[in-house]
Amino acid sequence: MRFERACGVVLHPTCLPGPHGIGDLGPAAHRYLEWLAHAGARWWQVLPLHPVGPGWSPYAATSTFAGNTALVSPELLLEDGLLESGDLAVAPGLSPFKVEFERVAPYKQALLKRAFQRFSTRRPAKLEGAFEEFRKEHAWWLPEYSAFAALKRAHRGTPWHHWPEELSLRRPGPLGAWLSKHQQELLFEEFCQFLFFSQWRALRDHARSLGISILGDVPIYVADDSADVWANRELFQLDPRGHPVVVAGVPPDYFSETGQLWGNPLYDWQALEASRYAWWVARLRATLELVDVVRLDHFRGFAGYWEVPAGRKTAVVGRWVPGPGRKLFDAVRAALGELPIVAEDLGVITEDVVVLRDGLDLPGMVVLQFAFSPSPRSTFVPYLLRHNTVLYTGTHDNNTTLGWYLGDASEAEKDYVRRYLGTDGHEIHWDLIRLALSSVADLAVVPHQDIAGLGGDCRMNTPSTAEGNWQFRLTEWMLSEALRDRFAELAWLYGRSGA
Repeated sequence: MRFERACGVVLHPTCLPGPHGIGDLGPAAHRYLEWLAHAGARWWQVLPLHPVGPGWSPYAATSTFAGNTALVSPELLLEDGLLESGDLAVAPGLSPFKVEFERVAPYKQALLKRAFQRFSTRRPAKLEGAFEEFRKEHAWWLPEYSAFAALKRAHRGTPWHHWPEELSLRRPGPLGAWLSKHQQELLFEEFCQFLFFSQWRALRDHARSLGISILGDVPIYVADDSADVWANRELFQLDPRGHPVVVAGVPPDYFSETGQLWGNPLYDWQALEASRYAWWVARLRATLELVDVVRLDHFRGFAGYWEVPAGRKTAVVGRWVPGPGRKLFDAVRAALGELPIVAEDLGVITEDVVVLRDGLDLPGMVVLQFAFSPSPRSTFVPYLLRHNTVLYTGTHDNNTTLGWYLGDASEAEKDYVRRYLGTDGHEIHWDLIRLALSSVADLAVVPHQDIAGLGGDCRMNTPSTAEGNWQFRLTEWMLSEALRDRFAELAWLYGRSGA
C-alpha cells in the first residue's frame, strides 16, 4: 500500500482530557477530531484499543478482539438514558493530569454495572435491538471473550493457568455448567462490549466526515493470560496444561547484554498454516473494522523470530527460527484484499526482513530520534529517506523530543542535529516537527506531546520498566488554537494538509 502525502498525530484515547480520570470516546474525543482537522492532520494514530492487562499496557491485552471498556464515555451513557446525572455526581477526585488506573478501573466498572442494571430493567427498544444485532454480528468471538472475562473476574483477576483445571483447560462439562450458572455475568460482559463498539463506531464515523483516517496498532504477539490463548491453545506452542514451551524475545544486542525477554507464547505456525492462517485473517479483519490502516508491530518476527525456552530469566539463550514469511500475508491478501499495513521495522533489520517488506510493498518506519548518530551515520538521516515511509519524531516507546534532546541524546547527537537543522536547539521539538513534515516520507506522524513541547516526564512508555507508564493525559492548554495553528501552517507549507 502507499500513503498519499499527509501528516498525523499520535495520541491514545486514554490521554484525552475529561472529568472521569481517563480519556474516553465521548465529547472530548469528538472535539479532538475537530482539533486535528483544523490542524491539517489527516491521520490519528492510536495504540491497541483492547482490554489492558498487567501494568495497564495496551500491548498486553486480555483479548485481541474485544474493546477496552474503560474507554466507554459516561456522558454518552447519560444521553442514552443508561445513566442518570446523579450517577456522575459521585465521581471520586481523579487527577486531570494522569490516569490513576487503580482508582479509575473500579469507578468506571461501577458505572458500567449501573448502566447494565438500568438496561436490564427498562430494556429500551432502540438499544435492545441494536444489542441483539451486535451479539449476532460478533458471535464468532464474543462468547469466548465474555466467558474468559467473567471467569477472570470470578477468580479475582488471577491468570487462567491458576483457575481450577476443568475451567483452565476448558473441559466441556464443567465449563458449560459454570457458564450456565453465570448467564448474567456473561451478558454484562457482552453488553459492555456493545457499548464500546457503538461509541467507537460513532467516533470513527465522525473522523471520516472530517477527512481523518485512523492508524491502529497490532502487536505481533498476544499475552499468555488472554482469551486468545485460553480459547485457542492449539495455535500456540504450549504443554498439555497450557503453559508455554517457548516464549518470545529478542537476543542480546548493543542496547542490552541480556536481550529482552517478552515472555509471550509463540505461535505454532504449522498449525496456523494448516488452517490457511484463519486466526490471523480474523484478527486483522476485526482490527480493520475499527481502523483504516494497522501498524504491524515487530514486523521482523514474520521473517524470523527469537525463540527462548520457557523458564529462562533472560533472552541470552535462544535461537532464530524462520517465521511464516510471505505465506501469511498472501493468505491475508487472498481473504481481505489490499494489505493496509505499516511494517514496524525498527531495530536490527536483516536482509530477509527488507525483502519481505519490499516484496509486499509495505511502508516501513523511521524515527528521527535515531537519525543523528554522526558515526556511524544512521540510515534514518533524512537525506537517505524514501517516499514509502512513515516518519516519526518519536513513537509511544520513545522519550518526547524535548526529553530526548535534554536527557537521552549524546553530545555528538546534539551537535549533529543542531548543525543539520541550522538551529540553536531552543525549540528543538518544533525543529524536528518541521523536519518531519518537510521530508520526502509520504506520512509524517508526531506525538501530541511534541506539539505541546513537553518534557520527558510526559512520555507515554519507557520500555523494560513496569511502573509509571501509559498515564499521560492532555490538559486544555495543550489543545490551544496557537498550537493547532502553528502545526496547521507547517502541514500546509509542506503539502500535507490536503488544502
